[in-house]
Amino acid sequence: MPSTTGKPTPPRQRRRSGKVKVVSADARPAAGPARGNAIATEVREPAEIAYGRGTAFNAYIARISRATPMELVLTERAGVHARLIKDLARHLDIPASRLFAILGVAKATAEKKVAADETIAGHGGQAVLGLVRLLGISQDMAANSTADEARDFDAARWLGHWLEIPQPSLGGRKPAELLDTPTGVEIVARVLGAVASGAYQ
Repeated sequence: MPSTTGKPTPPRQRRRSGKVKVVSADARPAAGPARGNAIATEVREPAEIAYGRGTAFNAYIARISRATPMELVLTERAGVHARLIKDLARHLDIPASRLFAILGVAKATAEKKVAADETIAGHGGQAVLGLVRLLGISQDMAANSTADEARDFDAARWLGHWLEIPQPSLGGRKPAELLDTPTGVEIVARVLGAVASGAYQ
């Protein structure tokens, strides 16, 4: 029923098996056989993004890069598979023990969880996802470049090297020193975006 205040009535939502069906409150069925003109849209509810055994590494990086804020929140809460750290270390060409230290994850804890195929949640899991986001930025830089050097550019290896180089814009700190906090990741992401034009040098 239309609002008597002159303002549009918000749509009703019906929950069905993990989906939300949004029905316009202002849509009224027509008389006669042409009933059912209400506009219905199926909206899939967000879910965490898992890094399972069958998940390709680059596909996961791309999925995190285009995730919605709510999907990222749910993924942070669920944690990330410890195996992802080992895969990141290999692609970034950084020793796993060094990457554990960068992310603020105890080596013994990480190794135990990798062996048991368990997840790392909380502070450590958020740091891992932050690094995944940075890798996504680096890969986008290469994909969007028209430079000849970008064709065979290894964005992951470049990022692993760049993280260990002191940056003047960070007061001489290495980007790797800031990745253990969400704010630090945001700072590094801004710096990484600023150097995009010279990334292939």
